Amino acid sequence: MGMSQSYGPADEAESLRTLDRALELGVYFLDTADAYGDGANERLLARALRGRRARVFLATKFGIRHDGPMGSSICGSPEYVRSSCEASLARLETDHIDLYYQHRVDPEVPIEETVGAMAELVSEGKVRYLGLSEASSDSLTRASSVHPITALQSEWSLWTRDLEPEVLGVARTLGVGIVPYSPLGRGFLSGRLRSPQDFAEDDFRRQHPRFQGENFQRNLELVAQVEKLAMELGVTPAQLAIAWLLHQGEDVIPIPGTKRVSTLEENAGAAALILTDDQVQALSSLFPPGAAAGGRYPDPSYRYGESRRPT
Repeated sequence: MGMSQSYGPADEAESLRTLDRALELGVYFLDTADAYGDGANERLLARALRGRRARVFLATKFGIRHDGPMGSSICGSPEYVRSSCEASLARLETDHIDLYYQHRVDPEVPIEETVGAMAELVSEGKVRYLGLSEASSDSLTRASSVHPITALQSEWSLWTRDLEPEVLGVARTLGVGIVPYSPLGRGFLSGRLRSPQDFAEDDFRRQHPRFQGENFQRNLELVAQVEKLAMELGVTPAQLAIAWLLHQGEDVIPIPGTKRVSTLEENAGAAALILTDDQVQALSSLFPPGAAAGGRYPDPSYRYGESRRPT
């Protein structure tokens, strides 16, 4: 996402170099969405993957519809599922999507109808596996009754552990893999951020509750503890934060976003970091659920997605 929106100006040349380097390092799970840059990110991936599409496991999403100056809305109608998939296939220049997510649950459309339409895409060979993003445990259960759900993509990191009390257990009972986005707390856990002034003018974190005023300072104090432990282990805070997630189970595949080669290489190094049970527990204790100051989205009413029941 950061290569095309939300995190300051885009640099296509550096993005392409980063994607090239990812493939060199053996990073083959690439995640995008039709909403990222209004399709620009899918087109970027298509350009990067020409002649080597078969080397990657490609995931994209549908469901967040940009409505011009009025903002965005969520749509999960069967007709929209199909039209979105066809558009993504064209932008990605591929004949199939490996993992197709509903980006957000539509509260007005029964999830059974949405997943039913997604399942038709599987039967037609346009999609291999299905996923949901930020879904509630109820939505996940109902979706799985229609078609197997392979992955749940939700925010999960040391400073966002909302997934753990309920949704995580339900996903594991259903055999759904977990794909944590923002595993570095939107960059906070990297230890590089020291002031909201570090952000570009168009960086969405300027409006994010956890990056505001007193919240920012309180969260810096939490990150300092991660920095201390990382220094003792001879790794970076980012590598330690990603490694903590990797040690949560073999069904957990975090997707740290970056748009620079140097950060990619640092993040990839986390895969080689082996933590002891005591070290994992020490990190968990430093960041208990709810420790981060501020909500995880500007909308205080934001919660895991629920859809209405079928009539």
